[in-house]
Amino acid sequence: MESTQAVINPTTPTNQDIHTPKFTLPDHTQLPDSDGNFVLAKRTVGQNFQEHPQSIVLTSSIEPILQKIHPDGNYCIGQDSGIYWRLTDPPEKGAEAPDWFYVPNVPPKLNGDYRRSYVLWKEFVAPLIAIEFVSGNGEEERDKTPPSATEKAGKFWVYEQAIRIPFYAIFEARKALLEVYRLVDGSYQKIQPNERGHFPISPLGVELGLIEDDGVPWVRWWDDGGNLLLTGDERAIVEKQARLEAEEIAQQAKLAQQQAEEIAQQERQQKEKLAAYLRSLGVNPDDI
Repeated sequence: MESTQAVINPTTPTNQDIHTPKFTLPDHTQLPDSDGNFVLAKRTVGQNFQEHPQSIVLTSSIEPILQKIHPDGNYCIGQDSGIYWRLTDPPEKGAEAPDWFYVPNVPPKLNGDYRRSYVLWKEFVAPLIAIEFVSGNGEEERDKTPPSATEKAGKFWVYEQAIRIPFYAIFEARKALLEVYRLVDGSYQKIQPNERGHFPISPLGVELGLIEDDGVPWVRWWDDGGNLLLTGDERAIVEKQARLEAEEIAQQAKLAQQQAEEIAQQERQQKEKLAAYLRSLGVNPDDI
């Protein structure tokens, strides 16, 4: 059976006794945030300038959908922000920072401040989808290595077995390749694209796919009818174009009305001249 379970039990294997009265689990204000070392460690020479704009495109285009799903505003989107799933020393070893992820039914702010990171042992709600943009050869994003005393868990294993994110997407821009996995009975199964070449994300009623712009592939959202979800800038351009077209139509209608009025005026003047001529001949135009 397919799983879209969003509530999880956080994994917290440490030597500390978390049941003692003095022990308090750290929250997002007490852990390294998106400017911390775990993100800096990701920023290798292989990272490119497309990754940040790509995240913005995903967020801007999906937000109208999320606002309809969450009219109360209770959802959050992370962009290169940490998800803490395990208590470790140092804390960064127990975190992963997807390039983009979405968590439903949680407030974007805590105690009046926007989240610095996402801490599972404080939330117990997993992201619905995480997307990774490959900078290297893709091994890191597909690493299924379980955690050990000496080895950090592989990213694929963490998303699948620890955090249990229902949908996981891997985007390789260099290969124009998009892979999407869905959690089914506790393990990831690769989704096959539909007839449009898109990957359905059914809980959101959207599809994920690739589009090429000037030779560069981008990950984009479509609705379940196959209509591209536009970014804020694209929506503004469409709205401006629609406004200009409406103004042009209104101007043409106004011009047509003016021309019709001019024709009607000319016809009235011709009738008046004809009536005056008939009267000059002693003929009553009303009798004709």
